[in-house]
Amino acid sequence: MFAGVISSSLFDESPSLPTGRFSTMIYEANPLAIAVFSLLVLGTLAISYYLGAKAQSSQGYFAAGGSIHWFVNGIAFAGDYLSAASFLGICGMIAFFGFDGFLYSIGYLAGWIVALLVIAEPLKRLGKYTFADALDSKFQSRGIKAAAGLSTLVVSLFYLIPQMVGAGALVKPLLGLQYWHGVVIVGAVVVFIVVTAGMVSTTYVQFLKGGLLVLFSLVLTILILMRGLHVADPKELGVTQTIETKDGKKLVNQFPLGTNLGQRNVEPVGRIAELPGGKTETGPLNPLAFISTIAQSKIEITSKKPGENGAVSYVPRIVDGKEMLSPGNLPAFKGIRSDNWISKIDFVSLMIALFAGTASLPHILIRYYTVKDQASARKSTIVGIASIGFFYILTLFIGLGAMVSGTLDPTDSNMAAPLLAKSFSNLLFAAVSAIAFTTVLGTVSGLIIAAGGSMAHDIAGGLLGLKLSDRQTIAVAKVSSIAIGAVAILLGLAFEGMNVSYLVGWAFAIAASANLPALLMLLFWKGTTKQGIIAGVLVGLFSSLAWIVVSPDMFQYMFAADAKKALVPMSQPGIVTIPLSFLAIFVASKLTAEKATATAIV
Repeated sequence: MFAGVISSSLFDESPSLPTGRFSTMIYEANPLAIAVFSLLVLGTLAISYYLGAKAQSSQGYFAAGGSIHWFVNGIAFAGDYLSAASFLGICGMIAFFGFDGFLYSIGYLAGWIVALLVIAEPLKRLGKYTFADALDSKFQSRGIKAAAGLSTLVVSLFYLIPQMVGAGALVKPLLGLQYWHGVVIVGAVVVFIVVTAGMVSTTYVQFLKGGLLVLFSLVLTILILMRGLHVADPKELGVTQTIETKDGKKLVNQFPLGTNLGQRNVEPVGRIAELPGGKTETGPLNPLAFISTIAQSKIEITSKKPGENGAVSYVPRIVDGKEMLSPGNLPAFKGIRSDNWISKIDFVSLMIALFAGTASLPHILIRYYTVKDQASARKSTIVGIASIGFFYILTLFIGLGAMVSGTLDPTDSNMAAPLLAKSFSNLLFAAVSAIAFTTVLGTVSGLIIAAGGSMAHDIAGGLLGLKLSDRQTIAVAKVSSIAIGAVAILLGLAFEGMNVSYLVGWAFAIAASANLPALLMLLFWKGTTKQGIIAGVLVGLFSSLAWIVVSPDMFQYMFAADAKKALVPMSQPGIVTIPLSFLAIFVASKLTAEKATATAIV
């Protein structure tokens, strides 16, 4: 009913609209941001070019010659792991859904316990370049190489999707460009980084951006606590595009599906409606007082609702702060409060995938080969855990600060942290946005290195049995990296608008289903055969992929179909596909135990 009226006001600047503090266009080019961004990207490219001379051998290109110091590698772990999902996605989830977003942080961090206690030292001992090296260390099987190589490629591509989505989201406020520009820029820059220097430059880029991300997140958190909380008048926030219907409901920024959301006047949302004790502001707060005060406050939250005639509306509502600090607000987490057992299992399945997925991600696993020995692998993991854990604590304050800042874009949860930084100063916004962009660059670099290395080392050299020299192996990896970068760009364009942290949940589920069971069974069950390893990887990989394709969320968000028509009841496959992979390994190993030989080639 109102779609035509409201959507037209989104693109036309009307002099009759009141001009509040944030009523100007959010997404416009910022010269300072462009300058900071350019310096960081050019610096990254310079490092890549300079270090390229150190990557003349396969060992140097894929594993930095095993010469990386354990502390540098630990911070690089954080740089690899603190991706667009960790920074943009989690902060956005907390800003819009409260504590549920922080549950992702807990799941991501808990997974490092598996990496530290189970994976780190054995993987360093077994492998040389890739994850497939570890699985194949006992059998020297082309089948294992092929299965593990395929798994590495698929998991890397799925993990690349949220990184590219985050890149596209960032260029809107940072450079004043369209979404697709950011996706293409990241793809092009990362391919240059990987092709010129490989793991050496990727490691130091990760070290730099991991340290900067933690540092500036700390600065942003301190500023949030110093500013404190205050009751904001809606007029102060410039919410000028609100229409009240006859039944009293308010529709904010309603527009038809498929509308170009590039340059337009978006009215920010998110505010404190009431502070405890009738106060209008708190002044500076310590961390515990900040959280306690939010729990006792009334907060205006804007939620996405389906409208008439295929439109989307954003409806504000007042909620208790303690509700936002309790789990169950995120659609995927409704099962926590619901009596629906399928919803509860869906939530448990996600947590299992996050817990088991960390130690299964190809770009994380290959980093163990960049240090000299098993002790260094263990120490670098500890440094990584400390850095990542500290960062995730900061995301809670950044997300809650964004929730009540009046800077949220209701159409894009991924922009919560950068827009919050913009409310303090353009310099901080420029720094945070540019660092977030380099976060995407670093993570995508690691993923493409892992995928390209798997194509050259596992597929070409292992499955196909090609006898390649060092120079030829690197050449195959570089060509593969270009192709993978192109595919990543296409996937980033296809998944525009989805929360990046949510997308990462699927990548974790695939990795945990395909990779972790095979690695654990190889390490801890002597009866494992090469056929068992192959069966476990392939069953885990294809079962999780198939589940995701026919899941309710895929039906709703990608196929624009009724979620109730999905072929499976849950969107998260891990609780089914991880045990299925273990079972496949056990059954296949039992059936082939008598025929198994350590040197067979299939």
